[in-house]
Amino acid sequence: MNTRNIANNIFKVALSLLLGGAILYWMYCDFDFKKVEQVLFHEMNWTWMLLSFPFGILAQMFRGWRWKQTLEPVNEQPRTSVCIDSIFLSYAVSLIIPRIGEFARCGVLKKKDNVSFSKAIGTVVTERGVDSLIVILLTAITIIAEISVFKTFFNKTGTSMDSVFNKFTTTGYIVTAICGLAVIIMGLYLVSRLSIYNKVKNTFNGIWQGITSLKSVRNVPLFIFYSLAIWGSYFLHYYLTFFCFEATSHLSISCAMVTFIVGSIAVIVPTPNGAGPWHFAVKTMLILYGIQATDALYFVLIVHSVQTLLVAVLGIYSWLHLSFIKTIN
Repeated sequence: MNTRNIANNIFKVALSLLLGGAILYWMYCDFDFKKVEQVLFHEMNWTWMLLSFPFGILAQMFRGWRWKQTLEPVNEQPRTSVCIDSIFLSYAVSLIIPRIGEFARCGVLKKKDNVSFSKAIGTVVTERGVDSLIVILLTAITIIAEISVFKTFFNKTGTSMDSVFNKFTTTGYIVTAICGLAVIIMGLYLVSRLSIYNKVKNTFNGIWQGITSLKSVRNVPLFIFYSLAIWGSYFLHYYLTFFCFEATSHLSISCAMVTFIVGSIAVIVPTPNGAGPWHFAVKTMLILYGIQATDALYFVLIVHSVQTLLVAVLGIYSWLHLSFIKTIN
């Protein structure tokens, strides 16, 4: 890796940290952090927080089991324990460098079980596609069920999709499509002219095999179960924390679903574990459900911090566990 690439990577990491930090500073610049200690040790019901932990762990384990299943059709047979450890580790390292976890987990399988890196990446793309579809479906159902709340959210934040799309004319859409197509064609042409064409082609072939592995999954019902179990566990990991605080314990499951979906979309912004965007999105939605701003700030700060700590602990565990697992050549 040359100096320019290193500088670009450092810039991306610094930018993500700056973005998340700036949002958090804006939200908490006038916040009384001394009160947090009071809430943590005297007002919170930690029983519910502890009950939420198994679901946070299960969500990642289900992801590991599903990943092993998608690798089998491309003739890769990683050990189940390595798949799960790689998932734990991927979430932990993403706390340091956002989005690097996807590559890290493929690297773990390559190192420990000699799994093709390109095929592993392809299956990750497939998994993300399935997860995106589930989130889209959950979002659609939630919006339909709670449309009035979302309208209030857009009005209060000044967000309007119409204002974005109205800026595009028909000609604008056509020009954008043509430019995008031209970029794709030029990119394919340049790849075909590179001296390393065969290497690149083999890499893309591996990725493509991984992407298309879904159609050859042996046990489709099990794959569907894993996919739904992942998001069901994520939701319960979040929902149970409502009962930790008196201010949120009375909120309905529909409120939990709305804030869960909005938070899930917010973490797309590349900051460590969604820090900043997640806090803002969930806090805003809680306020719309009648929660006082201060109570909402306590909730998002404590819940996100504790759940991030769990991710870090699982990452440390997986790193230690992997060090004792024999490498397969």
